[in-house]
Amino acid sequence: MTKSEAHARAEDVARAAYGKLIAMLASRTGDIVAAEDALADAFVAALRTWPERGVPDNPEAWLLTTAKNSRIDQARRDTRLVITDEANEMADAIAVEPEDTLDERLKLLFVCAHPAIDEGIRTPLMLQTVLGLEAEQIAKAFLVSPSAMAQRLVRAKKKIKNAGIPFVVPEPETYPERMGAVLEAVYGAYAVDWLEGDGDLSHEAFFLSTILAQLAPDNPEALGLTALIGFIEARRQARVRDGVLVPVPEQDTKLWDHEMIDQSASLLTRASKKRTPGRFQLEAAIQAVHADRSVTGRTDWRALSKLYQGLMHAYPSIGGAVSRAAVVAEDAGPAQGLKMLELIDYGGLENYQPFHAVRAHCLAALGRTADAVQAYERAVSLCADRPSQRWLQRKIANLGKETS
Repeated sequence: MTKSEAHARAEDVARAAYGKLIAMLASRTGDIVAAEDALADAFVAALRTWPERGVPDNPEAWLLTTAKNSRIDQARRDTRLVITDEANEMADAIAVEPEDTLDERLKLLFVCAHPAIDEGIRTPLMLQTVLGLEAEQIAKAFLVSPSAMAQRLVRAKKKIKNAGIPFVVPEPETYPERMGAVLEAVYGAYAVDWLEGDGDLSHEAFFLSTILAQLAPDNPEALGLTALIGFIEARRQARVRDGVLVPVPEQDTKLWDHEMIDQSASLLTRASKKRTPGRFQLEAAIQAVHADRSVTGRTDWRALSKLYQGLMHAYPSIGGAVSRAAVVAEDAGPAQGLKMLELIDYGGLENYQPFHAVRAHCLAALGRTADAVQAYERAVSLCADRPSQRWLQRKIANLGKETS
């Protein structure tokens, strides 16, 4: 095996198992930073040894054992630590199987959502420690600088250790105070690679949402999130064609997974019977309206407009505001959509790619081609994924054809 092949294999394992391994390492010591350092050492060791000896049959178990040994060595060098119990606990090698790691990941999710952790950093903390996102990726999603996000994450990890927050799945009666942040993190993880890439993170997020719905079957938002992701996941085979994004209203419904749609609809129905509507239930209802096109042959833009109005009233956000304007443009006309875009008042709007894409669509529909091209070009410059970028570039090319 060449060094480049070993590096690629290590990266594959990192994407698939990073959060699991951190959860297992940190749950024994309560020290997330040390767990991350130890796992980083293990990946370095893998790059050094795998090209010569080959990839182990169970690379996750190899990395876990190597990381634990690294942590033990560090503990022995650090005179500030009482290491006897810690070293004995970490010295026991354990195989990495899904059933072994699931409980540890759930524990870490709930640790990061502990009331002692600042509410604003809980979701980013889970995205990094449990699901393996880089601080730069998280910062972009939360519209802050990477350095500021990195500093906040480090402080939160230190607080978990210093406060001695226990690594346990809490009792069901405490779910409500923590579940919101956990669900936010899982949905944030799903959004990272739902459109392109190997989908490892989005599949992991869907799996975790399903487990959370089973863990809290009476929590309507846990049911709503699983339904929401299920509706989106059901369109996986239809949303990109020849490397180009296909917007939901233009997708071939025959490519949708109708069994998954039915399962999601059933979950949403169960959630709605609780009569406590929440953000994820409303967003799932929006996706359910899109799913209905496979039956009716049309998109009910008026229903979508009303749902987005309710979502923005209860859970206002920059994404919801832009999406509502896009739906209004289809329902009431591009002039109304453009007017709604002009009324949006959120920080970071100028650097929010969907805003410029929706604005360009409205401008083009109104015949303001030059302005539309400029808006599309701004959207392209902010685009983070290639399918969407190609779709936007095609829009610009089509406008050029119309004016030539």
